[in-house]
Amino acid sequence: MECVVYCVSVGEPLNKEAWKWYNTVVGEERCTIVDTYWQTETGGITIAPRPAADDSQPKPGFPSLPFFGILPQLRSENDEVITESNVQGHLCITKPWPGMARTIYGNHQNFMDVYYNPHPGVYFTGDGALRDENGLYRITGRVDDIIMSKGHRIGTAELECAMNTEPRVAETAVVGYPHEIYGEGIYAFVILKDGVVASVETIAEDLKTIVRKKIASFALPNQFLIVPGLPKTRSGKIMRRILRKIAADRHEELGDVSTLADPSVVEKIVQEHNLLKNDN
Repeated sequence: MECVVYCVSVGEPLNKEAWKWYNTVVGEERCTIVDTYWQTETGGITIAPRPAADDSQPKPGFPSLPFFGILPQLRSENDEVITESNVQGHLCITKPWPGMARTIYGNHQNFMDVYYNPHPGVYFTGDGALRDENGLYRITGRVDDIIMSKGHRIGTAELECAMNTEPRVAETAVVGYPHEIYGEGIYAFVILKDGVVASVETIAEDLKTIVRKKIASFALPNQFLIVPGLPKTRSGKIMRRILRKIAADRHEELGDVSTLADPSVVEKIVQEHNLLKNDN
């Protein structure tokens, strides 16, 4: 009896580079990659690839299709419904589904303000998404993970995806921080692959070259920091609020980090940040 093996991903969306690594290294190019999209608030998976009759892989970087009973919709910032293909928008769900959250204990108004008031009549996930010509969805990241720098709106997911193509880089995370000239500066936290030894100056120049080529010069990070890891939840989500506090030198406001998969990484990042700051 032939055994079919699947590699399933949750947490942070898989960009193309992460998908390729997962498929090659973990799946050994013989497993079907199932990149799922869901939230604690949804109570279950909402977008995921369908089982295929052949050995074809789902489209890299795309959780793909809505799960049964889930009716997604893209809306603009002005709450206009987006019906075209190959477009991005705010990812919403238009009808109730089993397992959906009903409120936040002790603060129902906050629940409404976050999930329902931004786009009245539908559930707002807080994430942006792209829908291609075949109706497949790719998660582009949190819509509040937008950096306003030099008068430009810069999506952190796009910037991270570009920098992750650098062969020596394992992962990046980008956040904004207060900048007296640009409004918001761009701070890039960089994890190097095992065995790679390089100075932050060298890595920074190479990553800037990639950003210029793939996006534009206005998206160049103002600060780079090589770190041993990132603050992640046990399901793999990056806690960007912690990185924002570190980048803004508001270390006393980090809050409780005990629920992270590796709480010790926060102190290590703060130490590296302080060393870089003192060097400058």
